[in-house]
Amino acid sequence: MKIGQGWDLHRMSENLTFTLGGVKIESDKGEVAHSDGDVLIHAIIDAILGATCNEDIGAKFPDTDKTYESCSSLDLLNIALSFNPVEIMNLDCTIILQSPKLRPFINDIRASLAKAMCIPINRISVKAKTSEHILGELGSGDAIIAQAVVLLNQINEDETWV
Repeated sequence: MKIGQGWDLHRMSENLTFTLGGVKIESDKGEVAHSDGDVLIHAIIDAILGATCNEDIGAKFPDTDKTYESCSSLDLLNIALSFNPVEIMNLDCTIILQSPKLRPFINDIRASLAKAMCIPINRISVKAKTSEHILGELGSGDAIIAQAVVLLNQINEDETWV
């Protein structure tokens, strides 16, 4: 078994789509990014890549590559999962965002992630926190942070992970 952790941060700006865990969230702001900006999936991808010793999201999907411009982070997650044969045993995520309140969307996000990773929803935890209006851009609602920890089981022990 392997454990990996991931972290990502994006600016939030008006008139952009806000996607989190593959779910479109109603908001007056969305993530500023090269892809669709799904900060949660980006953190999950980094956790998976870290657990399998496959560099990081910036190395695998650089923002200088036009291939990934405006692409779905769910597609990037699918590619990241194809690098090594693994079973996701557990995924624990925390999102830090001042607004909007994410409680109404948590189960939809969990279901979206479960479908994308082909695992039962009861293996996925998603928590939402605010920064209590402190910490600069995060506290003013102009940024979002996501953290993810993943526990993976290697499917074929004869294969190397890298």
